[in-house]
Amino acid sequence: MSDNTSLPSVSNASLLPPLTDWRAPSFTPAAQARVAATMVLFLFAAVSNLALLISVSRGRGRRLASHLRPLIISLVSADLMMTFIVMPLDMVWNVTVQWYAGDGLCKLLCFLKLFAMQTSAFILVVISLDRHHAILHPLDSLNAHQRNRRMLLLAWSLSALIASPQLFIFRTVKVKSVDFTQCVTHGSFHERWYETAYNMFHFVTLYVIPLLVMSCCYTCILIEINRQLHKSTEGESLRRSGTDMIPKARMKTLKMTIIIVLSFVVCWTPYYLLGIWYWFQPEMLKVTPEYIHHLLFVFGNLNTCCDPVIYGLYTPSFRADLARCWRCRTPAESPRSLDRIPHENTSPTRPA
Repeated sequence: MSDNTSLPSVSNASLLPPLTDWRAPSFTPAAQARVAATMVLFLFAAVSNLALLISVSRGRGRRLASHLRPLIISLVSADLMMTFIVMPLDMVWNVTVQWYAGDGLCKLLCFLKLFAMQTSAFILVVISLDRHHAILHPLDSLNAHQRNRRMLLLAWSLSALIASPQLFIFRTVKVKSVDFTQCVTHGSFHERWYETAYNMFHFVTLYVIPLLVMSCCYTCILIEINRQLHKSTEGESLRRSGTDMIPKARMKTLKMTIIIVLSFVVCWTPYYLLGIWYWFQPEMLKVTPEYIHHLLFVFGNLNTCCDPVIYGLYTPSFRADLARCWRCRTPAESPRSLDRIPHENTSPTRPA
């Protein structure tokens, strides 16, 4: 197996072993299965995410509340980056085993890979913060559009900044004795613990910080819903539920975003935990079955396919756009979209 996939690290970094007494990796059956599975995910993710992007940009999804559309578009854009950068890079690199694209593309593609993964995590943080504000501070919904745009700009900018070291630490290394060239970080870290610290930093920014922020947001939301559930004031029925006090469209959006976040956690947690294990016990790489880290990376990429499916389950407008495309005709009436802005009133039940 190629060096680029032998260590499940977020930076795709791995040190070549001493260049003496070294055997070039090969395209193993486990790697072949990984490529086949990734191809299936690539086709599904490409079609579903492009369909969602078209629906939100030009279809019935345009009826989303103005502050939600940029969030969904950014989430889809991050998923498309994962689809068209991370997946093809992984497939081709496993097939070719070594690196043929030169030093410049080595640096650029490794930067884009980490940028795509980082953006995907940070967009979910922004969505969680938006839902937190919508539930706990519903009267501030008028400022939500500008607030979300600022947070999205920060998320994309931070992702680019955090991924930028990839442009400097990755380079092509050639093993002349076997005519083998690889894109690695070999020689960029003077000590082993430097590389471990670098990978741990990205583990924290890719997984730990987003998970902590999202957990805090949804914990506060659940506490608030529980508080409203048990709240009784003069003239109110004791049977009134917390969801009755929060607009149904807002609750529907909340449920959708919680499931999207859970899919991210479920899909990527095993991959990152295995990466930590390898960083601190690199000798385990030799005894762990090869198919394990192949399987976990493919399972992580499954998250890119989950987002449009989850969105479709909670959004009639997206399903209607898909049905329209499938039947190749225009329906007589457009169903209501998730968090659609009412045209005739601005009552307190307006979704946010």
